[in-house]
Amino acid sequence: MRCCEIVPSLEEKHGGPSKSVLALSEALASLGEQVSLLSTHPTSSTPPPAASLDLHIFRRETPQALCLSSGLRRHLDSQAFDVVHHHSLWLRTLHYAHRRARSLRVPLVISPRGMMSPWAWQHHGWRKQLVRHLVHPGAFEAAAGWHATSPGEADEIRSHGFKQPVCVAPNGVAVPSDRERIAALAHWRARCPEIAQRPTALFYSRLHRKKRVLELIDLWLAHAPAEWLLLVVGMPEEYTPAQLETYVLRNSAAGRVRVFDGADAPPPYPVASLFVLPSHNENFGMVIAEAMAHGLPVLVTDSTPWTRVNDLGAGWCVPWEDFPVTLNAALSESTDQLAQRGAIGREHVGHEFPWAKSAATLRSFYRDLCAGRAA
Repeated sequence: MRCCEIVPSLEEKHGGPSKSVLALSEALASLGEQVSLLSTHPTSSTPPPAASLDLHIFRRETPQALCLSSGLRRHLDSQAFDVVHHHSLWLRTLHYAHRRARSLRVPLVISPRGMMSPWAWQHHGWRKQLVRHLVHPGAFEAAAGWHATSPGEADEIRSHGFKQPVCVAPNGVAVPSDRERIAALAHWRARCPEIAQRPTALFYSRLHRKKRVLELIDLWLAHAPAEWLLLVVGMPEEYTPAQLETYVLRNSAAGRVRVFDGADAPPPYPVASLFVLPSHNENFGMVIAEAMAHGLPVLVTDSTPWTRVNDLGAGWCVPWEDFPVTLNAALSESTDQLAQRGAIGREHVGHEFPWAKSAATLRSFYRDLCAGRAA
């Protein structure tokens, strides 16, 4: 099967899909499918090594916020595929995918990647409705099927009235090697020496209001024991590390929270004893799964699809209103208790979320849609 996967960006700063779509495409190719992965970049860009993929990155044109790319459009129009799968919404690349799938008479699959959650749908909602009708008109209605990364995201798709088939194929997660963990530990201990002497909780995500990073800092300063350090690492977006550090200093809390830019650095999971993410919404939450793969217990909001950790004893998934008391409970546990929870989580994600399993589920979905077209 000739599969075309389109993701607007593979840049690390754009969050989970930048990693997950590449990994999913590689997993599909490892199953024997012919996979083309198309993306854009602000300038000419050399694709990362991907021996199993036909990988192309095209220059993104003005206005870059809409992800226009005549190079991607021309390449897409010159190729034939059996299925076209676009990851994310509200960008011009979805229009290119819609148009090409229609001309080839092949299924168009769309992955919202968290963009249909109530919080995301309403955030700048009037702009998004304008984009829906002007930037990629008719694409949602033309989709042969949708791809969700959790049952909750499938429900979100249905809540907007879409009747097409929905495939639930979670992201996968790779258990890190000892070499990767040792390298990350050395890197972050050099950048932030105090983590070697203090128990550390980690926030690792985009520095964006969706993640409640300011609220987390406020909560930390009000409730966390003084010996604990909150390490905030992320891609600058609505906030920069300097702005967040200044926010901490204004609250007379120097040394209780440290903030770093995570670009071009290994994930800091190995330095922590606890992972925290009080996000307004996550369709999957790659960083949550990655934290568990590194053996960290997780404390997250129930607007993420990780309530299973409560039953497993691998952490806490609670309403935001319960976050303060749960944070207190988590920080009161011993290092050994937290490590035991982390070990449970590592075993769980290693068994339940291999990339090959997700790719096989999605491949079956593609084949069913293609068979439906041929019937």
